[in-house]
Amino acid sequence: MLKIVISTSILLLLTACSAKTIDPMEFAGQFKDKFSTEIKGDGIKLFVYSAKLATAADRNINDATNRPPIDRRKQDARSYAQEMRDKQEFLELWTQQVQIGLEKTIAMTGYCKQGFIELSRYIEPERGEIRGECNDGATDEDINTFGR
Repeated sequence: MLKIVISTSILLLLTACSAKTIDPMEFAGQFKDKFSTEIKGDGIKLFVYSAKLATAADRNINDATNRPPIDRRKQDARSYAQEMRDKQEFLELWTQQVQIGLEKTIAMTGYCKQGFIELSRYIEPERGEIRGECNDGATDEDINTFGR
């Protein structure tokens, strides 16, 4: 009985250790973002948050990797399937990073004090854009800070 408990515990630990968790902090310092605001005449506050992965030049890195394109005919099905899983995992991670970037930007700027409604979202590998409308109307302070 003790052997079964120990074996099960080891198996659970190995499974937990091998499961890769998605950590949006992997993108720290590797992307550029932009926050654009627009205040309409009736006080509606709109915004566009866009983000993209920084190129090697953006990060002052010499890109010496001149890798040839992958020849799919030379790949076996297993490595191609793994590549597709990696791309999906990357897209999930990137989507989380764009969301975190937006939330931090809104918190830092104080633009949407009562939250916002997401109007549209477009996320693809290496770039993303979220458009939204604030739940609160523009105050005189908002107009002075962000303009019309």
